[in-house]
Amino acid sequence: MKFKPANNIQDLQYFGEFGGVNPSISDSSTYTFLSAKTMFDTFEGNADGCYLYSRHSSPSNLYLGAALAAMEGTETANITASGMGAITATLLQLCGNNDHVVSSRTIYGGTYAFLKNFAPRFNIKTSFVDITKLDDVEAAITKNTKVIYCESVSNPLLEVANIKALSLIAKKHQLKLVVDNTFSPLSITPALLGADVVIHSLTKFINGSSDTVGGVICGTKEFIDSLRNVNTGAAMLLGATMDSIKASTILKNLRTLHIRMQKHSENALYLSEKFKSIGLKTVYPGLNSHPSHELYKNMMNPLYGFGGLFTLDTGSKEKANALMELMQNKNLGYLAVSLGFYKTLFSAPSSSTSSEIPEDEQKEMGLTDGLIRFSIGLDSDIERSFEIMKNCMIEVGVLSK
Repeated sequence: MKFKPANNIQDLQYFGEFGGVNPSISDSSTYTFLSAKTMFDTFEGNADGCYLYSRHSSPSNLYLGAALAAMEGTETANITASGMGAITATLLQLCGNNDHVVSSRTIYGGTYAFLKNFAPRFNIKTSFVDITKLDDVEAAITKNTKVIYCESVSNPLLEVANIKALSLIAKKHQLKLVVDNTFSPLSITPALLGADVVIHSLTKFINGSSDTVGGVICGTKEFIDSLRNVNTGAAMLLGATMDSIKASTILKNLRTLHIRMQKHSENALYLSEKFKSIGLKTVYPGLNSHPSHELYKNMMNPLYGFGGLFTLDTGSKEKANALMELMQNKNLGYLAVSLGFYKTLFSAPSSSTSSEIPEDEQKEMGLTDGLIRFSIGLDSDIERSFEIMKNCMIEVGVLSK
């Protein structure tokens, strides 16, 4: 039986303070107590339903967290001010001095930079491996390893992680499997495949309007409580807190995620098939040519497709830049980082979102200067978009006439 996260979202129903169909926004940074004892109990984490200070939690953030936990099939969730806030808090909660992480080599540039350059300040070391090679993953595990880290669909090369197999490896060695599911909300549900912690940048598909930065950590109540602990919790002490108004905005946008993801996926599949058919080097998990196409099919919730991202290799940085500039001038989308917007967004990862990765490592993993990452929008006439894109490619020399 396939799990349908959208049904879990639509079953959530909150009434506002005055009976509104949207939950009331808590416009407070701090909360009052009727007794000093209750304040003390709340500091100690022993007063359910009481709010202390918005850095710890707020009603608006808890509403959003409950909805995202329902979507991901976890016990609960903690909202953060950004995706990086979610990633760093999770890893610093799970790892300490002399610990070790096994990570996918193709991950978001900010995550890579944190693990490669910043975490060593805490004497946390990382081995970067090809996450699709399970033997390499297991071989990289040491006696100090605490976490296997990956993205469901990697940024930007769209490699697909075998979450169920990685989970078995993690359990065998008593490790935590942390999965960033930003590229594939609803399409893949990592917790049902064995992931211990699921992370999202809410900035992307989940919010969908490129106007808010946010993140979420989904997991067990025990783990989320540890993140919020006033004495030892990384989420609490690092202070990556989301504003209540922003949380309420994302919660409203979350209600249309299932519709948007269907359209993003439908459009991305159409374009990638078209580009592949005319001989362009296109990578998309929905294509039979993708090395992990069958794996993705076995993991996915079919209703939501293969996601809204694909890559196209133009052959050179010059052609990539010329094509992106021309497509923007033709109103096909924006030359911009990020993803999940209603308009198509395109960027060259080697010089933008993956620029933190050294050039020699980019080359080793197959990230070329001419690669463009497309986040396909909600175009109502995708056939027209394809024709304009094709003409742009002819104009800049990516395609011959």
